[in-house]
Amino acid sequence: MIAAAATGFFTGFSLILAIGAQNAFVLRQGLIGQHVFWLALFCAGSDAALIAAGVAGFGALTAALPALPLVMSLGGAAFLVVYGVSRLIAAWRGGHRLEAAGGGRALWPTLGIAAAFTWLNPHVYLDTLGLIGAVSTGFADPGPKLAFGGGAVGASFVFFFGLAYGARLLAPVMRSPRAWRGLDALIGVTMLAIAAKLIRGVL
Repeated sequence: MIAAAATGFFTGFSLILAIGAQNAFVLRQGLIGQHVFWLALFCAGSDAALIAAGVAGFGALTAALPALPLVMSLGGAAFLVVYGVSRLIAAWRGGHRLEAAGGGRALWPTLGIAAAFTWLNPHVYLDTLGLIGAVSTGFADPGPKLAFGGGAVGASFVFFFGLAYGARLLAPVMRSPRAWRGLDALIGVTMLAIAAKLIRGVL
């Protein structure tokens, strides 16, 4: 059981460790200290739901709906382009400070953006429904399989809460408007690069 849980934890952690659109958004919100708990809970909870579905055997969803990857890729790419361009514009205009950045979006719009980053990203489904679901088939007995799924879910909670709250360690650096412009530029370029990768993957 412990080995199965450890396998699930390290499998899940390795899949979400790479910097992506969702992680960059959580990092930024963590830096400004805005809706940190609810954002981390939403992202981790979304991962938990998808992981549970993958371990339960619903990884065949994309096989049953062959058009789903195309629809998700195009929708996700469009959203990433819009958000990425908005961050590049913010970087160009400048004027950000850590103290002033907290007066941004309300909770529900923030969670709406997080939902788009999460549920419009086809790689999320490939990682959770596909890869984690496939690895879970190596545990035939219900107990170890449940432990594997629990470990993967635990990795999501550790990662997102660690990223959201740990971002505040960078607060002294981010008091500089130049640092904010650099962060927004980096996030914008990252979003556009991911969008381009999604589009290339379906063309």
